[in-house]
Amino acid sequence: MNFLDRFFDRQDDPLGNQPVTGRTYLVAGLGNPGREYAGNRHNIGFMAIDRLANDNNARTVRLKNKAMTGDFRLGEHKIVLAKPQTFMNLSGDAVGPLAKFYKVDPAQVIVIYDELDLEFGTIRIREKGSAGGHNGMKSIIKHIGPDFPRIRLGISRPQGKMPVKAYVLQDFGKNEQKTVDLILDRTVSAVETIVRDGVNLAMTRHNGTVLS
Repeated sequence: MNFLDRFFDRQDDPLGNQPVTGRTYLVAGLGNPGREYAGNRHNIGFMAIDRLANDNNARTVRLKNKAMTGDFRLGEHKIVLAKPQTFMNLSGDAVGPLAKFYKVDPAQVIVIYDELDLEFGTIRIREKGSAGGHNGMKSIIKHIGPDFPRIRLGISRPQGKMPVKAYVLQDFGKNEQKTVDLILDRTVSAVETIVRDGVNLAMTRHNGTVLS
């Protein structure tokens, strides 16, 4: 079940009254809200957040600062999950205020998004950097600067003469679903490694293709 299908009030949040002894991390997956976009290549960041939520029983979901959010504990750390509801190009309008609300430094903001310039099935983690032409990342950098870790999930560029806009708003094919599942599993592990052991180890351990 998609974690957006389970909506509870704040009083049902199992972490709401528990002190956090470690750090708070904001993990934001980028995509477009709405059922018509749910299976799009451009929404693989949303899919990663759903997988993180489902794997960690993050049942609480609420609308906060223009994003659907939930949270769970990973050891001593609190993980806040976010799916901006602003549409891709304005992702920073949600991520910026959320980082401020939870008092999260950029180094504890992890952004997950699709990358045309990586082959499908490839994961690339970076500690910081530019937007690389991705409009969602441009928006986030405008709000919190470039010094935050990101997990780029390769979707490849379209073949032939298909426009990029049409391609990224196209659903993954049935023959691609197994690879998508592998990507999402690797992404969950990458987030956990970043939180527990740092970005450098995560890059060493998880960068590469899930098809090798």
